[in-house]
Amino acid sequence: LGLLLLGALPGLWTVLLRREAAALPEPRSPAGQSPGRWGWGRSPAARGESGGGGQKTFRTLLAVPAAATDREERDGEERLAVTESQPPAGTASPVERGIFWSRELEEQVPPGFAAEEAAAWLSAARAARVASLERGGCGRSSNRLARLSDGSRACVRYGINPEQIQGEALSYHLAGVLGMQERLPPMALALVDARGRQWEPVREELRGSHWAEGAVVSLTRWVDNLTAVVAPAPWGAEAGAGRRLQPLSAGELVGLPPSQLVELVQWSDLILFDYLTANFDRLVSNLFSLQWDPRVMRRATSNLLRAPDGGLVFMDNEAGLVHGYRLLAMWDPYNEPLLRSVCVFREGTARRVAELHRRRSAAAELRRRYRAREPLWARLGFLSERQAELLQARVDFVHRHIAHCRAQ
Repeated sequence: LGLLLLGALPGLWTVLLRREAAALPEPRSPAGQSPGRWGWGRSPAARGESGGGGQKTFRTLLAVPAAATDREERDGEERLAVTESQPPAGTASPVERGIFWSRELEEQVPPGFAAEEAAAWLSAARAARVASLERGGCGRSSNRLARLSDGSRACVRYGINPEQIQGEALSYHLAGVLGMQERLPPMALALVDARGRQWEPVREELRGSHWAEGAVVSLTRWVDNLTAVVAPAPWGAEAGAGRRLQPLSAGELVGLPPSQLVELVQWSDLILFDYLTANFDRLVSNLFSLQWDPRVMRRATSNLLRAPDGGLVFMDNEAGLVHGYRLLAMWDPYNEPLLRSVCVFREGTARRVAELHRRRSAAAELRRRYRAREPLWARLGFLSERQAELLQARVDFVHRHIAHCRAQ
């Protein structure tokens, strides 16, 4: 009888542990606040915090013991079962000093739109005449695909209101301040003038476009052979019961092929960039759509495309800065947890953020670059004083988040 009781103890112990776990209360949002889709509705910035909290970040997941994931079916739902494994011997770590992508990995990132190439295209596009305007291929029905007299093509974007074109232009030049402009196709402003030299060949097409005479539009270089991009782990998995971003373990990262690691480097810049500009029209819009479309993260990410060499192209940034800053209360409950999911950065990006934080010069440097490189900047103006303050506050928040990642 004693032996029988002894054999039953492990099973009894397991039952007791499960009962104890089931008795634990569910996490609740702070009093008076409703939970957001990916975290509590009130953002850490509004609480004066630097981020982090209880949500696992990219770096935290990199720091845990190596693990490989196996998918298993339980009660009709797909879940992740973690099994211990070790990274291959002699494999170089993709992360240096805890929070930076390795130099070797960064060197493999496709160069994108080189500065000299972009400058040459912008100069040619501003001097060229618009030979034809075609519908389709450039987003909204009000936009057009232009064929220029030098043989190149450009998407001409006509904003529903001027702040969209202003946001497109300012986002492009903020990317230059941050050292990631090579990920955005070259963009210049143009003034619609049916009687002017640039637009004279398409005077009839302009009448059919319903564009206002004197409106400012953006010309963005057309790029061939781009393909859709689906968000990778940890951002691409469907929301679980806790509505947290899908984790990515260190073992998975080490075992990934170089092409996937190179893409993750670019995603870390993209998420930081979209937080600074408050751009809700990319991954954030997909996250928002999860509430009625649980499979949306398995589909293409809005306004993000991939070049044949694997380089990501950050398209259509008109929701950034001006328009995005008006809607912070709605979209930051998605944008901030997304930023907090990233704790591995390009060292150059982190350095530029630190400089903008230390000098408190984010708006000043953006203004200087915008005025120097865009001849029509005065037609749309710059950020308001309040918007400039918001930009600096978001730079400061990112800097504190990077420091938090470093301290973990």
